[in-house]
Amino acid sequence: MLSFRPGYISLYESGELEKRIKLLNAILEDCVLCPRKCRVNRTEDEKGVCRVGRLPVVSSFHPHFGEEPPLVGYMGSGTIFLTYCNLKCIFCQNYDISHLGEGREVGFEELSSMMIALQRQGCHNINFVTPTHQIPQIVSALPRAIDKGLEIPLVYNCGGYESTETLKLLDGIFDIYMPDIKYGDNDVAERLSSAPDYVEVVKEAVKEMHRQVGDLVVDKNGIARRGLIVRHLVLPEGLAGTEKVMRFIAEEISPDTYVNIMDQYRPCYKAHKDPAMSRRITTDEFEEAVRIAINVGLRRIEGVHV
Repeated sequence: MLSFRPGYISLYESGELEKRIKLLNAILEDCVLCPRKCRVNRTEDEKGVCRVGRLPVVSSFHPHFGEEPPLVGYMGSGTIFLTYCNLKCIFCQNYDISHLGEGREVGFEELSSMMIALQRQGCHNINFVTPTHQIPQIVSALPRAIDKGLEIPLVYNCGGYESTETLKLLDGIFDIYMPDIKYGDNDVAERLSSAPDYVEVVKEAVKEMHRQVGDLVVDKNGIARRGLIVRHLVLPEGLAGTEKVMRFIAEEISPDTYVNIMDQYRPCYKAHKDPAMSRRITTDEFEEAVRIAINVGLRRIEGVHV
């Protein structure tokens, strides 16, 4: 038996999950699911910026061993890669999925079976990669998965460009939130991701996520059960605004936030069209980002003993 019981099971048993499903699907009729507010009727397969209509669109699903250690554990994170995205990052490393649309439409029954298949393979969690624009579809499939025995944590792995109104409807459904905080400056966000209000949006979203799940909690084996993980990809020439981002996390979220400062930037997709983005970061740039995080008082930086 698990010592941890995901919140979505209690919501299902009380009937609250069904209410949330109805509310989320109603949003699709005049879609304001994310900050883009396209206002298309996705229940009729009209498509906005995210290019997804009524049904889920999935690229792949499998145990993933390249995620953060608390998610990977011993048996991997059960990732479901969802197709398309509500951000337009010119440097996306998964551009074949997010921009080019690699994947296929699946039914809710099939999506629920993917969750169960990953659990049966021993994965420690179900990790939805880029779920923002497909939340009603994911949550609609959840009761079917619960009926089949789903009982491991759900991970919301996103780019940070979220509607707080939508996030409030997810309270108790997702156990672990893992947003990117990509930028500390809106001009850069517009230039690289076509999101001119990114900074304000991501700050409010991460505050709401933390309100729901708190700091990351792990079990005796170091495996994540509940809480917030923040990712920040270091970009060339300081474009990620690392100092602003880290100061926000330390001062407005929690100094005990689990933060992964990532060094794997490489020029992908259309990054070569921006001169500053056409190279990898240097060792000095990455080490400076880590120093900033330590200096502002963050105490849980992945791979760093503070």
